[in-house]
Amino acid sequence: MSRSSVQRALKRNDLHPQSYEMWLHSKDPNFREKVNDIVSLYLDPPKDAVVISVDEKTGLQALERKMEPQPALPGQPGRYEHEYTRHGTESLIAGFEINTGKVVAQVRPTRKADDMLEFMEKLAQAYPDQNVIIVWDNLNIHKDGPSERWSRFNEKHGYRFSFHYTPIHASWVNQVEIYFSILHKRCLKRSSYRSAEELKQAVLNFIKQWNQEEAHPFNWTFGGYPMQHERKEAA
Repeated sequence: MSRSSVQRALKRNDLHPQSYEMWLHSKDPNFREKVNDIVSLYLDPPKDAVVISVDEKTGLQALERKMEPQPALPGQPGRYEHEYTRHGTESLIAGFEINTGKVVAQVRPTRKADDMLEFMEKLAQAYPDQNVIIVWDNLNIHKDGPSERWSRFNEKHGYRFSFHYTPIHASWVNQVEIYFSILHKRCLKRSSYRSAEELKQAVLNFIKQWNQEEAHPFNWTFGGYPMQHERKEAA
């Protein structure tokens, strides 16, 4: 087949084999039930409980740019240096309260079961007198495991906690992912940090400022199944 024949066939059928875009698809057999369960918590949260969306943002890189980023000038875009030195990574664990937009966070070099357990203890201290509904994904450290970590944790805290899992391969259901996007754009993207500790403090300072001045819930609309939603945030 000649080149021109191929081009005509592609054009006639409106095919663009060179073009690709990301596709996020969940094959969870209980997708509908899990999505409806979580969205119902977002749209009509129980009055006697607080709903916290929890996840991890791992591999935060402390990149020191060879030259400091330059701000935008009239008629000239901002610039940042493409050469950098790596100074290690940090892992952020965060809980986003869906009613207020307040964030509880922990930053450390690792994201292991012990790190998650310590974060959950911090969350229990932040909400000492309320029932707490946790929304998170299916990561292994979010599960009970042989040690029954979350059953024992819940017993320790008077069975105030309940856990709801997003469908497999459907992290977009988790509202804290929206917050991570905001943090990435405003604190991490095109940044320059001279150490992992400097990166850690910048992330914690951003979260502190967010809680004090900007925290707000995200407004979702849900059109039924198949899932259609709209995310709005005043970043």
